[in-house]
Amino acid sequence: MSERAADAGRGHDAEDSIEYFLEDMAYHGKSERTREAYGRVLREFEAFLSETGTEPAAADRRDCLAWVHELRGDHADSTVATYASYLNRFYSYMTQVGEFDGNPMTLVTQEMDEAIDTDPTRREVSIAQMRSFVAGITHPLERAVVLTLLKTGLRVGELCNLDVRDLALDAPAVEAAYDLGTRAQLDGRPDTLFVDPDVSRGEVANGEERTASNKRKRATLVPVDAELKAALVRWLAIRPDTPSPAEPLFASTRDAWGKRLTPEMVRSFVREHAERAGWYRSGADAAENVTPHYFRHFFTTHLRDRTGDRGVVKYLRGDVADDIIDTYTHNWGDRVREVYLANVYSLT
Repeated sequence: MSERAADAGRGHDAEDSIEYFLEDMAYHGKSERTREAYGRVLREFEAFLSETGTEPAAADRRDCLAWVHELRGDHADSTVATYASYLNRFYSYMTQVGEFDGNPMTLVTQEMDEAIDTDPTRREVSIAQMRSFVAGITHPLERAVVLTLLKTGLRVGELCNLDVRDLALDAPAVEAAYDLGTRAQLDGRPDTLFVDPDVSRGEVANGEERTASNKRKRATLVPVDAELKAALVRWLAIRPDTPSPAEPLFASTRDAWGKRLTPEMVRSFVREHAERAGWYRSGADAAENVTPHYFRHFFTTHLRDRTGDRGVVKYLRGDVADDIIDTYTHNWGDRVREVYLANVYSLT
């Protein structure tokens, strides 16, 4: 009996190649956690291909290269290597069982194996040095974005996906102008950001199709300290009107006036500031360049060192860990907020 005939017998939709692969992983005894990790990466690759109307079975080497190139803007090299290995295994398996004609990731992974350091040693930036860097950023939007990344550990895509409704602020000056914090999860939690895990590239969320995905599996409530709050209030005072019904928190003040910031826009102005500081050089790697992803590394390193509490940092980063979620979400208002506000570094 052929593979497809077997699929028909077990009620499987053979047209969904990713589901086919994940189901076979289950038959081979792979854990649910492993299958979820593969599924998330493969669905993001599928969403990337959908922009050009390409199915995974028809993707070629250049499609895969383009996806890997995009990943590098949001992730460390080690993460890019992991995601690429997932895609390579998917194509290798589907080729072996006769579902696909070939594996377009073969050459891509060979080139990456030669080029990627899976454990890069990053530039060491002290809090005092970062404080000087932030002082040089005067534009209200850029300053608010950089401080948000540095003080929350959000990924750049997660930051771009924030809507006004995802921010609760005890600030009468802006509360009168915006419908802040209307999420049910923010009720009774002033000065807090809500990061929604259910926002994916290519899908509509809050009335707007998104161009980036949130990379976390569970909702996260992130405290906003007085320093970040001041930057956000200053930004909201001059934020342009936007055509989006979703009311993005961060909107462009450049050529795409009023439109939601994209990860590439953020990377562009962060690169400009990093170049002026001598922290970015074209052609350099993650060990040398300061990028939006570096800010997440900075947050993790310094807050973990100051708190001595890996659990709080993991929760704020949105890392998937049931024990961490169970420990902190039921008592969020006391534990996470207390630890964060007592230890978060000052950058202004």
